Amino acid sequence: MKVEHSAPIKAIVIGGSAGSFPVMTRLLRELPADFKYPILLTLHRLKHVRNGFKEALSIKSKLKIVEPVDKQSITPGTVFLAPANYHMCIELGKTISLSTEPLVNNSRPAIDLTFSTASYVYKQGLLAILLSGANKDGAYGMKTVKSRSGLTIVQDPKACVIDTMPQAALAETEIDYVLNVEEIINFLKNLDRGD
Repeated sequence: MKVEHSAPIKAIVIGGSAGSFPVMTRLLRELPADFKYPILLTLHRLKHVRNGFKEALSIKSKLKIVEPVDKQSITPGTVFLAPANYHMCIELGKTISLSTEPLVNNSRPAIDLTFSTASYVYKQGLLAILLSGANKDGAYGMKTVKSRSGLTIVQDPKACVIDTMPQAALAETEIDYVLNVEEIINFLKNLDRGD
């Protein structure tokens, strides 16, 4: 699949909830070790379970996965996983800000906050991907990414365990691509080749 976009991609944000964990483990298994883009990953997770989530994602991943600390710099080829019970926002110096501000969409971390703050920093250089999930978190974030000329992908609702999240994004704004997991993987691999 040829990637059509007017500007080079600088960073990737991915969000998901119920049903997204197996998708992410497959994506991370398939992406090459020299994948050059930073990935900012916000998945809904149990706030009291702080261990095991990153480790489970790391088992098959060729990319380094970190749970960032506050003010950590965003570096290429690294997956930054929002820590349990923290919002992960992106700041203008391309650093990560963590906060325990109130829940957004009944969630902390909230996908909307990661997506919207990343879109402010990366503008048309941002690729946003929204996966399976059971609430509407991420729909506003996708709209914000689109309004700043970023590129948007939702997992095909027909291929989701729970389609509420991608359906909410499709209802909120015009999404560039609706893809199944295999197509998302191919899209990202083509992106890295500069196609």
